[in-house]
Amino acid sequence: MKKRERLRHLVIALCILFLGNAGFSQPTNRTVTGTISSSDSLPLSGATIKVKETGTTTRTDDNGRFSINVPATQVILEVSYVGYAPGRIVVTPTATNVSLVMQQQANNNLNEVVVIGYGATRKKDLTGAVTSITEKDFNPGIMGSPEQLINGKAVGVQIMSNNGSPSSGNTVRIRGGASLSASNDPLIVVDGVPLEIGGISGNGNNFLALLNPNDIESINILKDASATAIYGSRASNGVMIITTKKGSGGPLKVTFNSLISLQTVTRTPDMLSTEQFRNLINTKGSDAQKALLGNTSTKWTDQVFENAIGNDNNLSVSGSIAKKLPFRASVGYLNQDGLLKTDNLKRVSGSLVLSPSFFDRHLKIDINLKGSVNKNSFANQDAVWSATAFNPTLPVYSGKEGFGGYYESIDNTGVPVVRALRNPVGLLEQESHKSTVRRGIATAEVDYKFHFLPELRAHAIVGYDIAEGEGSNFVPEYTAAQFVRGGIQNVYSQKKSNKLFTAYLNYTKNLPGLKSRVDLTAGYDYQNWLATNPVFTDYNVKGDIQSVSPADSQRHVLLSYYSRLNYTFNNKYLLTATIRRDGTSRFNKDNRWGVFPSLALAWKIKEENFLINSNLISDLKLRVGYGVTGQQEGIGNYSYLPNYTTGNEFARYRFGNSYYLTYRPQAYVSDLKWESTTAWNAGLDFGLFDNKVTGTLDYYYRETEDLLANVSVPAGSNLTNNITTNVGNITSKGLELSLNTTLISTNKLTWTVGANATWQDVKITNLTLVPDTSSPGSFTGPEVGSRGLQIFSPGYAPYMFYMYKQVYDAKGKPIEGMYADINGDGVINDKDFYRYHSPMPKFLLGFNTQVNYGKWTASTVLRASFGNYVYNNVQANQGSWETLQYNPYELINLSADYMNTGFTARQFFSDYFVQNASFLKMDNISIGYNFGNIWKKTANLRVGALVQNVFTITKYDGVDPEISNGFDNSFYPRPRTFSLNLNLTF
Repeated sequence: MKKRERLRHLVIALCILFLGNAGFSQPTNRTVTGTISSSDSLPLSGATIKVKETGTTTRTDDNGRFSINVPATQVILEVSYVGYAPGRIVVTPTATNVSLVMQQQANNNLNEVVVIGYGATRKKDLTGAVTSITEKDFNPGIMGSPEQLINGKAVGVQIMSNNGSPSSGNTVRIRGGASLSASNDPLIVVDGVPLEIGGISGNGNNFLALLNPNDIESINILKDASATAIYGSRASNGVMIITTKKGSGGPLKVTFNSLISLQTVTRTPDMLSTEQFRNLINTKGSDAQKALLGNTSTKWTDQVFENAIGNDNNLSVSGSIAKKLPFRASVGYLNQDGLLKTDNLKRVSGSLVLSPSFFDRHLKIDINLKGSVNKNSFANQDAVWSATAFNPTLPVYSGKEGFGGYYESIDNTGVPVVRALRNPVGLLEQESHKSTVRRGIATAEVDYKFHFLPELRAHAIVGYDIAEGEGSNFVPEYTAAQFVRGGIQNVYSQKKSNKLFTAYLNYTKNLPGLKSRVDLTAGYDYQNWLATNPVFTDYNVKGDIQSVSPADSQRHVLLSYYSRLNYTFNNKYLLTATIRRDGTSRFNKDNRWGVFPSLALAWKIKEENFLINSNLISDLKLRVGYGVTGQQEGIGNYSYLPNYTTGNEFARYRFGNSYYLTYRPQAYVSDLKWESTTAWNAGLDFGLFDNKVTGTLDYYYRETEDLLANVSVPAGSNLTNNITTNVGNITSKGLELSLNTTLISTNKLTWTVGANATWQDVKITNLTLVPDTSSPGSFTGPEVGSRGLQIFSPGYAPYMFYMYKQVYDAKGKPIEGMYADINGDGVINDKDFYRYHSPMPKFLLGFNTQVNYGKWTASTVLRASFGNYVYNNVQANQGSWETLQYNPYELINLSADYMNTGFTARQFFSDYFVQNASFLKMDNISIGYNFGNIWKKTANLRVGALVQNVFTITKYDGVDPEISNGFDNSFYPRPRTFSLNLNLTF
């Protein structure tokens, strides 16, 4: 009975369940559609949508749309897309259509904004070869100039300090440069103002040292013509865009940085020691030479070089005034001694940035004021060579009253020997060379987004850059160096100004129906430079004016019209087209205007369906570009005009009892025009493993026409030794690879590594002009060059060393005066000169790495250069017996290499002295510790230690293998710097 009862109840339950479902059934799944887009309203193709509850997935189509089956209940859709933060959509039981705007990941460098000139773009949307380095990646330590912040970090970019002086300045080469005698320096743009590179009196060539590196926010380098053509006639050598820090609003923030450093000498020329020198004279010298030996032992390099102390302090305050006016203010003080005694640089700098906005941020204004005062004390760098050559058996001081008590070479009458070496310590301690340079840069930048058409913006910049330099030179009349002249006492001054007005319109519009985005810019530039030539006033020892050089003003103007189109289709295909028309006052009316176009295309291959699901490749973009740029720097403002200049003091005209300066005509070329560089670039940007590995690969080819070069003028054909004219063509090509990766990334440990490699090759293709003595001002002939130590020749790199091929004996010792008969005519003469290597490296390598472990941070930067050669002029000049004695009253120390060669006479034209200067350098290594919040959590403290110029590995015999012009002539050594730094933020 019980079993039947249970069976009956089961049957009834099944019937009720069946009938209930039949009468009240509803679907268990439903279809939901939607769209996924970016914050700038572009559809995101290939975004992944996953139903959290069931695991069902789908992807968006080319219009960012999707369709997916979900349960009837409330569910969550999880959305992911490369470069964007993960998103979530809550789908209610009744929802059928949803949408999501995805936000870019803050730590994704592909979405970083890159300044490209007259605007900005996202890194992933670049079509040209651009390297962007921000403050977080800058090199640490004492920096005399902003360029050193990125040394070793930018592929295809070579940066080297000119020497070890704190006021020496830097040489920057982007892709090796594209000129011969005209400038190979890149165009520098600071906060929208293109600067004219070049020194001002009192500051050498270190013009950028007047900017405080601590105020720099980012440095963007435009390398290929498709990126640089927007700057037209000044962009053949690349563009370096420097952006300074601005106010960001929010709570008040105070940051204090302090760094103290000690600099030491790394290496000095290898000369004969006192013992070696004395033994050599006693063994080989004459009795007269032996009589000139002293009784002391003096290492002269130790007498002129010293450990140098430096400190760099910076204070900045940022935030908002009354919660409405974002601002940033900073002050800085740098005091850096040089390794050479009496060498010193002091810089006081300040900046103020105000960034108000109005009308619901439709109108934005940036007012940027920067100023600095540099006070320089210049050491007489002739002391560097004198310290290598001065007799090491003599003392520093003579113990006598003459010549300030310093030991000097004198003849039998007690008068200093003409053209003799001067006591190197006396050259430093008896001379005074000082200067003060003031500089101010003011810009007002206005950006207005039209209310009736928000896609249209008007942008204008007014800028004014002014610099004033003044200085003095004083050498007493009793010094040996100025004994005949009766001393030096003069003052000098110079002013330079740079005025800029830029105005452009920008129209940006998303066209979802056409899957397109249009970004169009068109504008106008006016820039005016004015400079006065240095005015020198000479005084006699009584303070009376002896002579005054005439004041002279130099001016040139550049007018420009430009436009750029950035077009994106389907978020996959990118096009950038630019055109600029420049007019310059430096050329005649027929050559005054030039047109500089460019075109670049890019394909985001990753967005294609065949790669959209790849877990290996997270980013892949192909770029190709073409453009034409120009070059007008490095030439005179009036080189195309006939004009007169003052003659020297030995060409004065007597009128009565007075002598007057004369004027002479200058050489000129009436049809002078700018160089024109046509360039092609192909590049590949890639990311792997969710962009844990990113990189770029670029190949470029450039051809420069109408090269500007300084050409020698045959004697008697003109009143000058050389003239600037257009002479021929040059080509350059190269391959660049850059890789960045995060090897480890955990909550406690992060390890990042970056590396770059550059191969470059530069050749002159033809040189068509040499001076024609029969017709001054016109030129004919097949080649421009020099029978000196370097030469320009078609088919070869510029500045090839040009000399004899040395012959060696069986033991590998050079045989004096014996050279290879290159042409086989049985006679050794200048027809046997051959072209032997170049100062330009073939390969450049860079490596940087950083490790963060808890509160500890450690980093290092290394650089390598291969294929660069240097002429060791110290060995060539001081490596022979004849160098020992220029006159009967002094002995000159010899290079230690003399013990290897035993040369009797100097062999200047022997390739023996051209040495492989390839090197590996560790530029810096640092370690830091972040204490975190201190003082009741009101401040953050970080301390660190740093070494700069850590080591150099090279086969080169000289002081330093990194010589920009390839000639090592008593090089002022770059220091090794040990620093301690402190960073405090409130």
